[in-house]
Amino acid sequence: MAQKWHNLLFAHWPVSPAAVRKLIPEKLELDTYDGQAWISIVPFTMSAVRVRGTLALPWLSSFPELNVRTYVTGGEKPGVWFFSLDAANPAAVEIARLWFHLPYFHSRMRSRVGPEGIVYSAQRTDRRGAAEQLQVTYGADSSSFECAPGTLEYFLTERYCLYAQRGDGALFCGEIHHAPWLLQEARASFSVNSMTKNLGIEISGNPWLLHFSSLQEAIVWQPERISG
Repeated sequence: MAQKWHNLLFAHWPVSPAAVRKLIPEKLELDTYDGQAWISIVPFTMSAVRVRGTLALPWLSSFPELNVRTYVTGGEKPGVWFFSLDAANPAAVEIARLWFHLPYFHSRMRSRVGPEGIVYSAQRTDRRGAAEQLQVTYGADSSSFECAPGTLEYFLTERYCLYAQRGDGALFCGEIHHAPWLLQEARASFSVNSMTKNLGIEISGNPWLLHFSSLQEAIVWQPERISG
């Protein structure tokens, strides 16, 4: 799948490794930075979503998306583990669940540009979820930069595969190809955030680290089965 990601906010909270370890498959290793685990909430907008080499369909290819994730390794390969992914397009949700084996949910979502930046809201309406909500206003606060290897910013963003687990326990790995991230320091004001409540992990207060990226173009390959 080819796709474009717009106006991404990376909001990161440090959390207890023990609390996160029990939420990921045993065959994956929790990836930590200086012994600390991380949960990230990432709102953005998708566009030009299509099977590579085909035209994007207007009714299917552009919509807000939101993910909640942590960081893992499988066979020493760093990747992302998604606790949830919300999208405003119900057809895209079902296709992604079937094709990528990811925990997608349908949500009522809106993203617009306001005087203070991107005004973003999500209300999960999918019966497979628990009515999770997010309301945040965010924007960039610096010029763009590429993060250096070894830094926390690099650890949290420069990951080129995702891991997923099917309902029968089979584990999959999907490759993600894109240019290195161009990040900006960011500001964000969260008025509602219950995205991790159902995980049993409490994140409160402002994120420990914030970054913004205006655009990323990516290719996401169909996951391949690696175990189970």
